[in-house]
Amino acid sequence: MDPNRLNGKNILITGAARGMGSANAEAFAAQGANVCLGDLDLDEAQKVADQINAAGNGKAIAVKMDVTKREDNASAVAATVEAFGSINVAVFNAGLNKPRFFMDIDEDNWDMIMNVNTKAMWLGMQEVAKQMIAQGPMEDHPYKLINVGSIASRKPLVDVTVYCTSKYGCLALTECGALGLAEHNITVNGYAPGVVVTPLWEQLDKDLVEIGFKERAGQAYDDIVENNLVIKRVSYPKDVVGTASFLCSDDSDYMTGQMISIDGGWVTK
Repeated sequence: MDPNRLNGKNILITGAARGMGSANAEAFAAQGANVCLGDLDLDEAQKVADQINAAGNGKAIAVKMDVTKREDNASAVAATVEAFGSINVAVFNAGLNKPRFFMDIDEDNWDMIMNVNTKAMWLGMQEVAKQMIAQGPMEDHPYKLINVGSIASRKPLVDVTVYCTSKYGCLALTECGALGLAEHNITVNGYAPGVVVTPLWEQLDKDLVEIGFKERAGQAYDDIVENNLVIKRVSYPKDVVGTASFLCSDDSDYMTGQMISIDGGWVTK
């Protein structure tokens, strides 16, 4: 990992206390970035920030953040700027899932998932873009917004209709945001993981047994590996940090409106 690849990058990451969010924060800092870790769980986010600062590469701060609230998005942006002088990259990673079969979806399930996975992404994109526009264009490189999507924006899945809907929305925000923000020298890209072993997926595995879609813990992992993946294993946060780092770096300057799949080949089957 190049310790200088992300020098000069001041990056806000949402949902950064664990899983892919914390893995990205650690990887970005190891490449020279300064990172603001936003999460509802401030204690866990602060632990990750402390580990990053102790490692002595990039700097890190943690902020308590409810991504569904515009004021929390604005406060996280302000904290990033106060700590590092500016913001030039944001990674909208926060997300959740709660499986339901189609006829079992209720308004609470719909609102919870759509608010966190889609509405919050839109709010974050707007608040970060406001600050980027106010800072004025950078001389040599664009600002970057990076949306964390999912295989669920490429493949319909019977047990997670609302999650699929929210991630199709993430894809739309990426493509439409690229069009709407181009005049301000802001690019919008994203990446779409498949099955990543994180606390979110560990809970989903239990939930799928609870609703009767799977018979035992771990069956969801086994079935997906057997039936859906070209690369015959599930993934881990370390499998996404390379693509995420690329999207944060100057190497992706000529990309916008793209959603890169990191799904073990699921999208091809």
